[in-house]
Amino acid sequence: MPADATPAHAMGTDVGAQRPGEGAESGGGAGSGGGAGSGGGAESGGGAESGGGAESGGGAERGPRGAERGTAKRPGVTVRRARTSDVPWIQKLTEPLVQERVLLGKDSVVLYEAVQEFRIAVDEQGTPIGCGALHVFWEDLGEVRTLAVDREHLGRGVGHALLERIEEDARELGLSRLFCLTFEVSFFERHDFTASPLSLVAPEVYMELVRSPDEGVAEFLDLARVKPNTLGNTRMLKHL
Repeated sequence: MPADATPAHAMGTDVGAQRPGEGAESGGGAGSGGGAGSGGGAESGGGAESGGGAESGGGAERGPRGAERGTAKRPGVTVRRARTSDVPWIQKLTEPLVQERVLLGKDSVVLYEAVQEFRIAVDEQGTPIGCGALHVFWEDLGEVRTLAVDREHLGRGVGHALLERIEEDARELGLSRLFCLTFEVSFFERHDFTASPLSLVAPEVYMELVRSPDEGVAEFLDLARVKPNTLGNTRMLKHL
């Protein structure tokens, strides 16, 4: 990990390899495809990231419509859209989790291409303290990815705020289901995610999805080539 990197805790997708559930934000990482990784415990229990899914509390934080909607439910935590200038910080936050094989590593170009999918949690000074992403699979289905929180801010509801914002974004896009592949089962359960079967899409949709080069889609489909990435993770689903 870079010398100045701050350890993070992941709750989300983008899993790398088997990892005993440590709890990231206690509750959950999203894992697959880019998920978060639990680097150290994550807001366990009650605090901040507890609550199922990313920040418990259930529903997404609905703020005023506009470019920089924030999540106001969590005192001292605001969630905004990611900017290209956040990409180096996202890499620094997630690199320890990649090294621990909790998250899949992503090249800079991949993160820049997907920057519009990311949301960044910031503290009262505007300093980034967590990240999470929403990736659309199909017309009704999306995935929570790369949900990770700076270890120094675990237990403060950061993960929950991120997940609530991701759920809000998913609803605005017209999605009705959110998937995650995670080690942080209890965190997502607090957000009403439940363990899901492998068959979540119709055969004709499966045949379309299998064409995607995205590693997260391959993990969702449980393709043989990515099975080493998903060992020990739980597939979870929420109906919005």
